Amino acid sequence: MSSLLKKLLEAITGEDNQTIEPAYLWWALSVLVGLGLEVYSVVAGKPFDLQAYGLGVGALLVGAGLGKKVGA
Repeated sequence: MSSLLKKLLEAITGEDNQTIEPAYLWWALSVLVGLGLEVYSVVAGKPFDLQAYGLGVGALLVGAGLGKKVGA
């Protein structure tokens, strides 16, 4: 496995580097989607507010985390 892939897996796994942490995975997916939308908007010539997107996704992730904590 390449060292880049190992580093990427370290970013989304827990302390044992085997178990995928859901919070890290959702964070990584949110960042990738945000960057993808930013690139798309530049290519398409449409406006996109990455800061507003980040606040919205952050609020959703916090709400999901609180919901899981309260529901447990």
